[in-house]
Amino acid sequence: MSEPARMKALIVHYHRFELWHAPLWIRERLEHDFPQVKFVQLQNYDRVPEEIVDADVFIGWALRPEQFVTAKKLKWIHSPAAAVHQLMYPELIQSNVVLTNASGVHGPVVAEHAIALMLALAKRLPQAMQYQAKKVWSQEILWNERPRPREVAGATVAVVGMGAIGRAFTARAKVLGMKVLVVRESPAKGTHGADEVYSASQIDEVLPQADYVLLCTPVTPTTIGIMNESRLAKMKPDAYLMNVGRGPLVDEAALLDALKNHRIAGAALDVFEEEPLPPDSPLWLLDNLLITPHIAAVTERLWDRHYQLIVENMKHFLAGLRLLGEVDKRRGY
Repeated sequence: MSEPARMKALIVHYHRFELWHAPLWIRERLEHDFPQVKFVQLQNYDRVPEEIVDADVFIGWALRPEQFVTAKKLKWIHSPAAAVHQLMYPELIQSNVVLTNASGVHGPVVAEHAIALMLALAKRLPQAMQYQAKKVWSQEILWNERPRPREVAGATVAVVGMGAIGRAFTARAKVLGMKVLVVRESPAKGTHGADEVYSASQIDEVLPQADYVLLCTPVTPTTIGIMNESRLAKMKPDAYLMNVGRGPLVDEAALLDALKNHRIAGAALDVFEEEPLPPDSPLWLLDNLLITPHIAAVTERLWDRHYQLIVENMKHFLAGLRLLGEVDKRRGY
């Protein structure tokens, strides 16, 4: 009598950037920890159509609709990314397949980067480094330019989005003595340590109060272009915008115009509509824009943190328990 087929988990997490590419030790350790499960790890997407058809679990951030519909045994998809908008197609949304993400893995690390961006803007470090490259002692220059270097203690920051990044950033901003205003889809979920909480429909009331605006909300139909020309116009002339969420949250043409005409003090972007940012993008030329190349979540500990979450969720899955980081597929986060 043949043994029953083992549960199968397919791992496909490929990216041109080495750190985003799932290391082979992920499969090796999972096989050791869960011998009752068959793990298949692919180094590219060529064999996904044939391997997905009998998979119970898929670990990866990209699965096409036509591949998903052939996976009749699929019960759980885990995305090692925080954003899952690329998976929000009707076939998956309307299915019983559970979708989880890794927002808890990325949140604290991205929040650290957001704090670094804010401090760099406040202390005008990009400009100081520009003068350094020219061997210019810029003490008096930086003082006479506008906006001047400033303190963050006592300043107000508006945090748009209160997921793992927003919560971690809020905790750190409060330690720095800042006033934190939160804009979130469901204010009833609480402040999580912020001073005030507002609904998404109240964002226009919050922007004029903020010295800094941090975008860390998921990409959904209602958040695409959330910072457009009219919203940028509501910011203080000496306020800064920061985006560590996703590029589509910002209307880049509107931001370019606002920065060129100094309608806001400046901005810091870690994410863009098109990545890598094209060499001919006019954003590169702005002296009041700090650009980081989507490195907010970059850390040597990244896959160790991913593995811990995958292991914990695999235990939950095999025991029939609710999974950590489950995505509300109707809302998209």
